[in-house]
Amino acid sequence: MGLFRRNPFGHILFIKRWLILIFGMFTHRRYRGFNELQIDGSEIIRALPDKNVLFISNHQTYFADVVAMFHVFNASLKGREDNIKNVGYLWNPKLNMYYIGAKETLQANLLTRIMAYVGAISIERTWRSDGKDLEKHEQKKVNLNDFKNIQIALEDGWVITFPQGTTKSFKPVRRGTAYIIKQYKPIVVPIVIDGFRRSFDKKGLRLKKKGILQSFIIKEPLKIDYENDSVEDIVEKIEFAIEQHPSFLKVLSVEEIKEQEELDKLRRWNID
Repeated sequence: MGLFRRNPFGHILFIKRWLILIFGMFTHRRYRGFNELQIDGSEIIRALPDKNVLFISNHQTYFADVVAMFHVFNASLKGREDNIKNVGYLWNPKLNMYYIGAKETLQANLLTRIMAYVGAISIERTWRSDGKDLEKHEQKKVNLNDFKNIQIALEDGWVITFPQGTTKSFKPVRRGTAYIIKQYKPIVVPIVIDGFRRSFDKKGLRLKKKGILQSFIIKEPLKIDYENDSVEDIVEKIEFAIEQHPSFLKVLSVEEIKEQEELDKLRRWNID
């Protein structure tokens, strides 16, 4: 029955469509109104196939980054040229779109559980638990079901991932993303975002400051030799593509340096 058609994870598409519409209408002014989202590269989105696409991006908030991607991707597919004007693009959204998120974050409360229904692939982080990094001897084994779910999502559509696994800048890219790329051979599209950390709180649910210019740059797909590139090669390509390689620290703007100093100060005070 069409009304109760489900995706491979058992989510009813009718419900998912309405959740995307409701959340999209509610959040639209956060990117076009209270703040302004500057987009570059929407033509790249329109040229992609319907399945087996992996988006990789730096990460600044838990949810605002993903919500922006749902806006930009759907607007681009409806012919918007580097803008999200006229929220009507949400009436018939792309439903085979997923994002990878930490299980503990997605199950934190009722709101995050509802947002997860929109398309979350929950994974259990091996290196972190209860908001704290684990020592090497405390780290958990990789849950193979997590990789299977990512494979299922890629076979069905597009997947968004944040390969650093944290909202902190210039942290190492996790090797798991490179393994996914070598194993499933998706088209890998890098995205670089900025301004979200200044606009929203850490969770990306509360608007922290208005009048911020947010940038959203979509780059050409990475050139990857799936057979011959090593995991280390792919990790380095990812770091450069999402502008999180250590070499980028040398070209931080004065504003970004001040922002990093403020974040470090907050961490020392155990506020962040």
